[in-house]
Amino acid sequence: MNSVCEQLSIKYPIIQGGIGNISHAALTAAVSEAGGLGTIGCGTMKPAQVEAIILETKVKTEQPFAINIPITVNPFVDQLIELAIKHRIPVVSLSAGNPAPLIPLLHEHGIKVIAVVASVKHAQKAEAAGADLLVAEGYEAAGINSSLELTTFTLIPQVASVVSIPVVAAGGIGDGKGLAAAFMLGASGVQMGTRFIATKEAQLHDKYKEKIIEANGIDTRIVGRSVGRVRRVLQSGYVEKIIQAEREGLSLEEFNEMTSEDYHIKGAVLGDFNNGYLNSGQVAGLIQTIPSVQELIESMMNEAEGQMELVSESFKKSVRF
Repeated sequence: MNSVCEQLSIKYPIIQGGIGNISHAALTAAVSEAGGLGTIGCGTMKPAQVEAIILETKVKTEQPFAINIPITVNPFVDQLIELAIKHRIPVVSLSAGNPAPLIPLLHEHGIKVIAVVASVKHAQKAEAAGADLLVAEGYEAAGINSSLELTTFTLIPQVASVVSIPVVAAGGIGDGKGLAAAFMLGASGVQMGTRFIATKEAQLHDKYKEKIIEANGIDTRIVGRSVGRVRRVLQSGYVEKIIQAEREGLSLEEFNEMTSEDYHIKGAVLGDFNNGYLNSGQVAGLIQTIPSVQELIESMMNEAEGQMELVSESFKKSVRF
C-alpha cells in the first residue's frame, strides 16, 4: 500500500493544500469524499471561525480531513491545537514555523503530523522532531513560500534521499503527469492548492476560476522579495499596486497589511481584482477545465498510471542494457 495512504487512512495519495481564510467545508469535504485528504487552512482565522468550518465539514463527510496551522502567521496556535484534539481531527499540517514543540502533544492524542518544509535542513529537523510525513514545497506553489526559492523538481529528490518518512511533493502539480513525475522524483504523494480552486465544489468567485483557466505560464508574479517575503499571486490590478509600493520602498509592516487575508478574500471570494489579490501557483498555465473534485482525482490517478506505463515501455524499447 502507498505509504501516504497508509499513514493518513485515505484512498489516493493526494492532499489538498491549506488555502488560508478562503478555506471552506464544501471543498474540504469534497476532496476527502473523493479519496484524498481535504484540508482546512486556518490562515489568520480565530478559533471560533475554524471550529465552525470543522463542524460543517464533519456534517458533509465522515472521511479523514486535516487542518493546516501556519505557526508564525496565526496568533491562536495553542487554541487551534486544542480544537484538533477536541474534535479528533486525525491529521494536522504545520507550516510557516518550527513544528517541534507542537508534535508531542498531537501525538499524545493519536494525531498524525505533516510538516511543510522547503529545504533539506528543515526536512531533517522535522523528521527528528517526530513528524509523520513531510510536504516538500517548491516555490512554484501559490501563496506564501520560502525565501529560499527552491523548485519542486530539485527539492523533492534531495529531501527524499535523506529522510525515511513519506515525502509529499507540492508546487507546480495539477494533473496525472505531475503526480507521476512526483513519484519518479522520490515522493509518495502530492499536495495541490491551485488545482482544487478550479473545481465545481470550490465556493470561490467564478472570476477567480476563470482567471486561472485563462492564465498562461507567466501570469503569476512574486511579491514581497523586497521585504524578505515571497508570495506567488496572479497578475491583477491590485498586484500592480503592491509591486509599485515595493518600488517605492514599502516596509514589511505595510506589505503585511497589503497582503492580509482581508485583501485575499476581496479577490478570491468577492472577485474584486482591483482591491484584492488571488493566490495562484505556476501550475495555472496547465489548468484548462473546471471538473468536479471526484473527476479531477480519478482522472489524475488514471493519467498517472497510464503515463508511467507508457514511459516504462518507451524506456525499455529505447535503452539497451
